Amino acid sequence: MIGPSVDGVLVTWGERLFYPSNRIVRSPPTPRLDTLLRRKATVIRRRIEATVRRAPQVMVKVTGGGRGMGAIAAHFRYISKSGRLAIEDDRGVTRTGKDALHDLVDQWRYGGSFIDEVSPRREAFNLTLSMPAGANAGLLKMAVREFAQAELAGHRYVMVLHEHQANPHVHLSVRAESATGKRLNPRKTDLHRWRETFAEKLRGWGIEAEATRQASRGELRRYEPLWRIKAREEGRLRQTEVPSERGRKSLDSRTEAARSWAHITQALAASDAPDDRKLAQRVARFLRETPLVRQHAREIMPGARSAASPLRPTLMVAVERVRAEPDIRR
Repeated sequence: MIGPSVDGVLVTWGERLFYPSNRIVRSPPTPRLDTLLRRKATVIRRRIEATVRRAPQVMVKVTGGGRGMGAIAAHFRYISKSGRLAIEDDRGVTRTGKDALHDLVDQWRYGGSFIDEVSPRREAFNLTLSMPAGANAGLLKMAVREFAQAELAGHRYVMVLHEHQANPHVHLSVRAESATGKRLNPRKTDLHRWRETFAEKLRGWGIEAEATRQASRGELRRYEPLWRIKAREEGRLRQTEVPSERGRKSLDSRTEAARSWAHITQALAASDAPDDRKLAQRVARFLRETPLVRQHAREIMPGARSAASPLRPTLMVAVERVRAEPDIRR
């Protein structure tokens, strides 16, 4: 397979694998766009290599939000340990102490629309941004600062670095209403973009970081709601869990990821470039160890590997072909 054909497959299916908001498979670019195609393919190859290398994954989590100034002030006290830890605002001003907390509460209460002590709507969102243990805390905080400047521009926010636990992390609280009156309402696509931005800022400081979805990494972890766990432990669970819309969407994401990996693996294995074929071998080894492939193997029916099967090309077919065929010059 010649270079542009491989690049076209990588861009088409790599965008679906790593950038889930792109749900449409685009036609390969025309020849005059070969330079753009090569640049995109280079980015996709880097994402593939980082995934199979199991690069550290960033976390951006919405942990809650304050419905009124009382709840917001309580969160300020919690993240700053009642003023003992430095709290930095959106202007880059860093302060400590209880007086600083009181001033900050007044700024948020009266700056812009008035925030009452208790509000029927969410007036702030609380985020936690972190990396696995071992990350440099100072560089982590600088990356979070750049993330906030890029993604939360126009909103008031405060951030506090926590270093006392196993992995350093930053608590960031952002006012829901911006200076122009626009309200923040983060959705799943926003959270994924935030993770991508945070990972990019970390890489800018020399920290290896990725923001790949669980489905794209072949993970099948599903966290059971806390209320179900406690109810089962106490013998109160009577309800049989019914597949939810969220569960169906998760299944669709895993299926899409499997299709994408199948096309990518086959394209790399058929490439004329030795580096691509070596990458195909690493991809196949990585995928064979993932829960996604193990489950996929169990679900394939005995006759599903025939050429006429609507399941071709399947992920298992792509992985097994790479394992069965030596890396020879095609």
